[in-house]
Amino acid sequence: MSRFPPGEMPLYDTASAGGPNGSVTRLEHFLPPVSSYVSTSTPVSHNPSTPAYGSYASSSSQSWPVQGKYSPVNSVDEMADVLDYGRDSLASTSPPPGPGRNTGKGRPQRKPSNRDEFDGPQVQFLARPPSGYIAMQEREMPHLPTNLLVSEQDSVLAAVNDRLSQCAFDFVAKYQFPIPLTQDMRPVERPQDREWTEWVYLLKRLATKRRIPARVIYNGQIKQFATILENSLEMRHAAKHQSRPLKDDRNILQLISAGIQVAKILKDAAAMDYLDRLYVSTEQQIQNRTAASAARFR
Repeated sequence: MSRFPPGEMPLYDTASAGGPNGSVTRLEHFLPPVSSYVSTSTPVSHNPSTPAYGSYASSSSQSWPVQGKYSPVNSVDEMADVLDYGRDSLASTSPPPGPGRNTGKGRPQRKPSNRDEFDGPQVQFLARPPSGYIAMQEREMPHLPTNLLVSEQDSVLAAVNDRLSQCAFDFVAKYQFPIPLTQDMRPVERPQDREWTEWVYLLKRLATKRRIPARVIYNGQIKQFATILENSLEMRHAAKHQSRPLKDDRNILQLISAGIQVAKILKDAAAMDYLDRLYVSTEQQIQNRTAASAARFR
């Protein structure tokens, strides 16, 4: 587009400046501010040496600013620059998408899931023992005596498991503790309706929720209650899994002793007496078997 010669101004069609109902279009916001003139009904002059202005008729009185030399090319370019600047500034100031917005701080770094307190800078490593000391520890394990047959071990562990289930059943029934029921669990009518692991879980939950008062526990040892119950959990695994490895004599006696401690903390004298007699008889059987083996190799 070519510019107009100096001293001349272009003719404008009034229809392009006014919108419907005489409203001013958006180009008005980009025209330079100048002194206004009042439109009159003077006829249009066609003298080419001077700029001519036609009459402007509108339903509402409007005034158009005119200042010096005006170029439509510069006006359109200026409008495009302003629109581009407004779009860029809006994009730069728009907040980041998403519900969470951090003001003044960057997005916090998510801690990797495979890192914990052992990966931090504040850790300590002990001095490695001498190789001779490690070799002495890693030599073949000493053999512990195993005198009971597999069937004898299963019989002893099953007796302890059943007596502990009876002990828990009597304890819950005596103090009327609630038993939660789910759709896949049948109501409890006898001790065998729940495995020993389930009885342990029930008793631990009752203690955690403070449903079991300390007065019903031996010497009020409510803090040791869960620990004593957990020590007897191996009983059910050893009694139910026939493919387990053979246990040594000391381990069998240890499991019976763990059952005795459960009966003691539940203050069940009958169960405690039964398990104590079972411990004595099992220990005597082991000693007799050991003596017979020693006499055979003399």
